[in-house]
Amino acid sequence: SGHLMIITRTPYRMSFLGGGTDYPSWYQRESGAVLSTSIDKYCYISCRVLPPFFDMKHRIVWSHIETVSTISEILHPAVRAGLRHMGFTDSVGIELHHQGDLPARAGMGSSSAFVVGMVAALKSLRGESFEPRELAEQAIELEQNVLKENVGSQDQVACAYGGFNRIDFLSDGDFRVSPVSAPPGRLDALASRLLLIYTGRTRLATEIAGSVVDGLLQRPELLRQMRDSVDDGCRILEGTGDLDEFGALLHEAWMRKREISAVISNEQIDEIYERALENGALGGKLLGAGSTGFMVFYIPDSARSAVERALRAFVQVPVRFSSHGCELFSSKFETEESWDAASARAELAD
Repeated sequence: SGHLMIITRTPYRMSFLGGGTDYPSWYQRESGAVLSTSIDKYCYISCRVLPPFFDMKHRIVWSHIETVSTISEILHPAVRAGLRHMGFTDSVGIELHHQGDLPARAGMGSSSAFVVGMVAALKSLRGESFEPRELAEQAIELEQNVLKENVGSQDQVACAYGGFNRIDFLSDGDFRVSPVSAPPGRLDALASRLLLIYTGRTRLATEIAGSVVDGLLQRPELLRQMRDSVDDGCRILEGTGDLDEFGALLHEAWMRKREISAVISNEQIDEIYERALENGALGGKLLGAGSTGFMVFYIPDSARSAVERALRAFVQVPVRFSSHGCELFSSKFETEESWDAASARAELAD
């Protein structure tokens, strides 16, 4: 395949229940489970072999533009570690660009979407195909063991596979992805009752997660309840009863999660949450590790306009679920090999 430019598209995820039980320090002891979905907002990674006419070896474009002569000089930690981990050397120049539909560090799984998309792009650049499971496993390995980030394992799986899933984390370190089999139209009904709002101010999840994980491990009974709430969520979604039960379940889970650590919430988040509930939302949560970023609310149809009005100070994003996981975005440009692509790929394949 003569791709000159590889582009991968990886969805962000919205996690509903069980977050916290996806940290290895917990599930290797007692197993964990989360309920989450990918949404129709994406992280795009494009990469190509950088032709040798430029006065730099590698070019990495994210919130900075980096032009470097060796991989070790790259500032972006995931790119630097990812290239090395996947066996890239300075024998071939790489150009890699990141573009995202949502801000980074805001609770939507953006760092894992980035790593999953990067692994897929670099594999494709070498002419290799990829499967969701290996993308998830490589991303978990990179984030947890190479970069030593305080991250769980749910985001990498959700972004690699896509869809609305229950994900179980087993004590042997394995995971199992089970699509939620809801009656026709039920997930659409859920999506139409959700409202995503952006509270602004991003933070590094890994700093917050550190204190959260410590807090969690001292509260095993809380973690078990969080894991069991995934069973309740699946039962509601796969059944035909009142969908509003799902909103109530989100509320319970959020009240529980707030107990764990002072950094999970703050006055602003609590105030937004109260205001949404006063105006008719049944439940909701802060997405991600805590304290800032995106919040999601479950709102019965009758209260929708009241809640939107009450939260009009914030950016509001309608929610649409996506069934796509990480995929190659550009297979349309099957062109002849460029002058250098064949030799560069031979180098990369070594």
